[in-house]
Amino acid sequence: MLYVSNSAPSNQTVMVLRLTSRNGQPCTYTKTLKEYGLNLLECFTLEAAHNAVNNGCRVGLLIVTQEAELAHLDKCEPFVSNNKISWVGLIAQELISMPRMREFIGEHLFNFITLPADLDHIALTLRHAWGMAFMREVQHTASPAPQADDDDFVMVGQTPEMQRLFIQIQKVARTDASVLITGPSGTGKEVAALSIHRQSARRNAPFVAVNCGAIAPQLFQSELFGYEKGAFTGATQRKIGRIEAAQGGTLFLDEIGDMPIDMQVNLLRFLQEKTIERVGGNDSIEIDVRVIAATHVDLAEAVLQGRFREDLYYRINVVCMSMPPLADRGQDIEDIAKHYFAKFASAHNRSLRGFSKAAMNAMLSHDWPGNVRELVNRVQRATVMAEGRFIQPEDLGFERNDPHNKMMSLEDARAAAESMMIRRALSQSRNQISRAASLLGVSRVTLYRLIEKYNIRPDIAASARTPFLGSAKHDLGAHK
Repeated sequence: MLYVSNSAPSNQTVMVLRLTSRNGQPCTYTKTLKEYGLNLLECFTLEAAHNAVNNGCRVGLLIVTQEAELAHLDKCEPFVSNNKISWVGLIAQELISMPRMREFIGEHLFNFITLPADLDHIALTLRHAWGMAFMREVQHTASPAPQADDDDFVMVGQTPEMQRLFIQIQKVARTDASVLITGPSGTGKEVAALSIHRQSARRNAPFVAVNCGAIAPQLFQSELFGYEKGAFTGATQRKIGRIEAAQGGTLFLDEIGDMPIDMQVNLLRFLQEKTIERVGGNDSIEIDVRVIAATHVDLAEAVLQGRFREDLYYRINVVCMSMPPLADRGQDIEDIAKHYFAKFASAHNRSLRGFSKAAMNAMLSHDWPGNVRELVNRVQRATVMAEGRFIQPEDLGFERNDPHNKMMSLEDARAAAESMMIRRALSQSRNQISRAASLLGVSRVTLYRLIEKYNIRPDIAASARTPFLGSAKHDLGAHK
């Protein structure tokens, strides 16, 4: 049962909420608090309590005096989580040590007082909570919303893979060597490329990104190299191509594996000669750019299949960085989520406090098929949709029947863990079976059996499988 009390010294409104298993029985504390000028309105239903909130209550006093009343926490939690209300807990001493009570206090209460309590202390704490709520509301109303930081290119992570990546980026940034960044879509390949650029001597020059998979084949030539006036119908003036626009800086060729085979010839010529000609022009233009390419496909396999030129592969793959899936990065999931929560909560001027324990568990158990891009998208959505103090799983778009966030059996969990560790070992060993088996503490035969069992297709970096071993020594484990 809920008791809600309203108090309005001047225009100030204080709401008092009580949990009780005794229907309609008044609380001694709510009676006595009236002596401090608090006008209390007792409500016996959630509907009445919601009406009190809608009438402008900004402070609540949650009273929990008996263990039996903990059963009401789940029922009232959606109500208490309203982020417009600052809650103070008045809780029996023996209940503080109970896990459910501690969790509730941590997620929902502005402050708490143990019973028995001094009434002066209670009244002072309530007025303090109201003052803080008032200041937040004034700031929210009077202050213009801060502009969102348009710099979305931030690399976050504490896992060993990320720490190695940061070191590798620092080393690569000191040179002008071509870099090939591989990894699944959404893992942050462009972020890694921009990080290299910003730490290089070219940092003050342009960083030009080209999505090779988004340009129509018939437009590749003019988009990359530009064109002269009159080069074709509709060419009413000269246009500078993307390569020329990156002069002095860095040219990032994203999804280079999707580039048409005939355009690969022109790109190779540019990389070899460092010059271009605009479409319809005869002048040779010298170009000084650093080239970083990225792909989600296996270029070595594409070469074997005739879909990618071998000489171009050698040219762009001087240094190779491989970005792991987000699901393999453990603690980084929480770090990335918190980083972007702070960014988006500030941009949207939301007074959210963070992620609930349930929301964080949902993120840690999700398999993230969309990788970092998906995580950022879900966090941004949650900062807009959340109605409570803390982001809940449903704010992140995780439904009960979400196939990527469902409870697994022990057998399925064991299989998922084995598959993840095998993939991680293959990544750390540059796909060398012997080294991967050693890292896992199993024999080569066992590893081959597990690879077949979980349908893992490693790109074995052995000379018997691929002619590109010469570039393997430059391989840098990385994240995108």
